[in-house]
Amino acid sequence: MAIIVDLDLLLVRRDMSVGEFAEAVGITPANIAVLKNGRAKAVRFTTLDAICRTLDCQPGDVLRWVPDDEVPDDEGPDADQG
Repeated sequence: MAIIVDLDLLLVRRDMSVGEFAEAVGITPANIAVLKNGRAKAVRFTTLDAICRTLDCQPGDVLRWVPDDEVPDDEGPDADQG
């Protein structure tokens, strides 16, 4: 199972930097990177709520599921482990 976090596209569409986004959501830029790189093991509902409020979107705009055999090499949880 692979859950993909689509924050990059949402941030670009809203012309928002990672730093601005992190401050608005209330988490560190390092934790934003963990989400974006597919290394997060969980996301609290309060964090997901803050993300959706900040980006004016639905949870399905942020998270999507793809079968393991369809995960692009640069988006899976092991993408940074060469």
